[in-house]
Amino acid sequence: MSKKVIDLEQVVVKFAGDSGDGMQLTGTQFSDTTALEGTDLSTFPDYPAEIRAPQGTVGGVSGFQLHFGKVVNTPGDFCDVLVAMNPAALKANSRWLKEGGTIIVDSDQFTDRNLEKAGCKLDKVKEFAQEYNLIEAPITELTKASVLALGLDAKAADKSKNMFALGIVYHIFGKTLEHTEKFFEYKFKNKPDVVAANKAVLHAGFNYADTIEALPSYRVHTATIEKGRYRSINGNTATAWGLLAAAEKAHLPFFLGSYPITPATDIIQEIAHRKDLGAKSFQAEDEIGGIMTSIGAAFTGHLAATSTSGPGLALKTEAMGLAVITELPLVIVDVQRGGPSTGLPTKTEQSDLFQAIFGRNGESPIPVIAASTPSNCFNYAFEAAKIALEHMTPVLLLTDNFLANGSEPWKIPAMKDFPAIKTKLIAKDAKEYLPYLRDENLVRPWAVPGMKGFEHRIGGLEKMDITGTVSYVSENHELMTRYRDEKVKKIADFIPEIEVEGDKDADFLLIGWGSTYGHITTAVRELQAEGMKVAHAQFSYINPLPKNTADVLKKYKKILVCELNLGQFANYLRMRHPEYEYLQFNKVQGLPFTVADIKQHVHKITEGK
Repeated sequence: MSKKVIDLEQVVVKFAGDSGDGMQLTGTQFSDTTALEGTDLSTFPDYPAEIRAPQGTVGGVSGFQLHFGKVVNTPGDFCDVLVAMNPAALKANSRWLKEGGTIIVDSDQFTDRNLEKAGCKLDKVKEFAQEYNLIEAPITELTKASVLALGLDAKAADKSKNMFALGIVYHIFGKTLEHTEKFFEYKFKNKPDVVAANKAVLHAGFNYADTIEALPSYRVHTATIEKGRYRSINGNTATAWGLLAAAEKAHLPFFLGSYPITPATDIIQEIAHRKDLGAKSFQAEDEIGGIMTSIGAAFTGHLAATSTSGPGLALKTEAMGLAVITELPLVIVDVQRGGPSTGLPTKTEQSDLFQAIFGRNGESPIPVIAASTPSNCFNYAFEAAKIALEHMTPVLLLTDNFLANGSEPWKIPAMKDFPAIKTKLIAKDAKEYLPYLRDENLVRPWAVPGMKGFEHRIGGLEKMDITGTVSYVSENHELMTRYRDEKVKKIADFIPEIEVEGDKDADFLLIGWGSTYGHITTAVRELQAEGMKVAHAQFSYINPLPKNTADVLKKYKKILVCELNLGQFANYLRMRHPEYEYLQFNKVQGLPFTVADIKQHVHKITEGK
């Protein structure tokens, strides 16, 4: 008797286990297979903060959540299927299960000792069987049995049990094993025994699921997507590639000087792999060394960037002021995480906004922009570099942990579709060079060392207008300060106006910035389906704000600003446009919003609560 197949528009699956159980690899393989089969998706890896937390504890749980279906903008609020490889994984993630959802556990790991380490009682596990579809599978034992003929030792076999779990989930959703088998063949091409073992375990999990009547069988609708060549990409990779693309369009060499810091490290690692594109990467001794080498590279005619997270951005502050006063092009990428101090290094937050806008001594205006999805980190990295090069200024690009490690399908663009970047490099045959002789946009020309006849002084001391000599003249300092400030304000003439999604005649506007886009736009779409008239404006250009910001704000009776901090963007809007009233919805838990929470908050406001 065949199982009944249930058709669904979308599904949320989460793989969770100890940090050594390979949950990130499992989730990535399921994501890749799903994407290759033409389904829209969004992922959210969830790492423990400690490199190796005590095994079997809640603090050591590593998770990978995947939302896939027809139209997907978030990794999902609650799980339809949870794979929990031990009691700690079940305890840490049970609150994120949908009512009536399916839980698959490795029953071999639910020993008295493991239950005690997780602070979980057997009675509680039995309660799950009443509330959910609990599948207790002897994953560890069956994994060992499936590789017995291959002669693998117990430790090697144990490492493969994540593939048994993956095989089960592949069967539930009617997925092919082909893509993962090809991954084994490529990844372990010099280790045929490892390839054979992983294939055997994957098939064993798939076949086990085929025999268990209690396991559901789903088919999820594929997405209607634009034709083209796609790949799965995360925010850090997209950021690195966007910077490389900008260097190509500007016809400049690229340099990244950085210091490793969670969750930004993958950016410098990706750049280090791109020597084939002429990219130079330098792992400095500290955060200050990272940005200073990048400023030096900018002085020598490179598109230069530095990448970091909140604590590192604090250390780079003085050097950012140097980039401001020298008016050199530089991209500073801040992949935000939970703070302050070490805070929550593997969790997400949007609490560096004020640091990005104001966090320097003196009057040090810097353009600030923010990416809103993992894939458009590419576009905003490109845009940050374009602004830096065309306006001779450092630019701060904000992403966060949610974007950096989350992934989604990305249509690979053609370089011909991106605009040219016109640098301010002075022509070698120019008649004269005055380092601070500004154009109509107050942008100074750019000369690099080795250009005969274009020698000039540069450094942290104030410069004389036009000539660039060191100046202590008070009136000149004010003039140069105002020039630098006005130059950044003029960038508003070169950025797109803010666009509003949703109902054109709505009275209620939801505002977000950066990575909150997916959750807010999904909430708005669902509220509209319920008959509510709402609109949504997502800000990616923070400083300066788009020129039509006031025109948008004045149309609405209620404005709700949703952000993962205590209200920094709401307060920034109050500074820039104090004539409007701003309501706030804030979350500072190291987690993204849920769509349900946003909808509930909107309902409370509209009901006068």
